[in-house]
Amino acid sequence: MPALGLDNGELVTEGPVIVQYIADQATAKNLAPAVGTDERRKLQEWLTFLNGELHKNFSPLFQPVFDDEVKGFFKTRLTSKFKYIDGALAGSDYLLGKQFTVADGYLFVMLKWADRMSMDLSGFKNLMAYKDRVAARPKVQEAMTKEGLMKAA
Repeated sequence: MPALGLDNGELVTEGPVIVQYIADQATAKNLAPAVGTDERRKLQEWLTFLNGELHKNFSPLFQPVFDDEVKGFFKTRLTSKFKYIDGALAGSDYLLGKQFTVADGYLFVMLKWADRMSMDLSGFKNLMAYKDRVAARPKVQEAMTKEGLMKAA
């Protein structure tokens, strides 16, 4: 379970809540629209979709006890979710349009997981262009380098 320990000793849990909390602590970074706006509601919709429809369907793929048939079932489910996102990205740079948000960071992680699971998403042109756009962001490259997921340039 994702968790973030706060300086006051409290523990914040659940990925969508954590990323919104972090974005709200660094408002100058513009990683989340203002609370109470339609854009914030759209962000919350995307975070909920990513958490409930993608993240939960990836979990079985990381379980060594499941055979290839079970994993294939979940990959098929995931592919249909990625197809939906591909359509939603038509004409948009990011999930909320022109603005990169914490939802984009979350989706990028799921796309990296898809690579790790050898899922072929190459047919989803909007999604692949999106993945390249996010990967090209300097802070994304910095984070991936720090995590050992990319070699320093």
